Amino acid sequence: MENLLSFTSILVDGLNPTDAVAFTFWTGYAAMAAASVFFIAAMGHVDSKWKTSMLVSALITGIAALHYYYMRDAHDAGTITTAYRYVDWILTVPLMCVEFYLILKPAGATGSLLKKLILLSVVMLVCGYVGEAIDRDNAQLWGLVSGLAYFAIVAEVMFGGAKKLADSAGGATAHAHGMLCKFVLIGWAIYPIGYMAGTDGWYSGIFGGLSGSMDLIYNIGDAINKIGFGLVVYNLATSK
Repeated sequence: MENLLSFTSILVDGLNPTDAVAFTFWTGYAAMAAASVFFIAAMGHVDSKWKTSMLVSALITGIAALHYYYMRDAHDAGTITTAYRYVDWILTVPLMCVEFYLILKPAGATGSLLKKLILLSVVMLVCGYVGEAIDRDNAQLWGLVSGLAYFAIVAEVMFGGAKKLADSAGGATAHAHGMLCKFVLIGWAIYPIGYMAGTDGWYSGIFGGLSGSMDLIYNIGDAINKIGFGLVVYNLATSK
């Protein structure tokens, strides 16, 4: 009933056209919910070996859509969305690492690659959450550890074992792997920027006016990365 009243209030009062953060919460929710439907429907049109990859893509955007549903209401109520966001990430970011493993599995990827990527992603997120929500006095230290884990993921997928497997596979697989790497290098970089913009430290002065726009930065990053990951996998699956 509460959600219905909140939704009714939005319909009556209208979405504030000057509230860019609220706009991205609503569009992010709608876009990722639609993407989940698309990826589930696509499972019926790809080869059986790619169905799991498409299902994971649907789970990533579906989990994100669920959390955005609650975050948009939290934002409207003036509540901090940090906890919702990190619950979302601790589920979806490891799943994005799973996508690397799934597309490289035919080329010989093993469980060790999957475990390594998931472990690094968990370290990155847990340290980020502690620095942003629990121990803000040491945000720089936690951010440093989180950043090191992020760069370790970048090194593995762009220059390490994952890269070698992609090169050996060649063709569409190598192209898809390269596109996912670009999302990790460029798209995921939005999250450290959001972290630094929203926590105190030597870097707070660098971002100036961005400090109040952390949710905006994160929302844009989520939409680009989560939907983009799925579209890359879909393109690979339909190119075979």
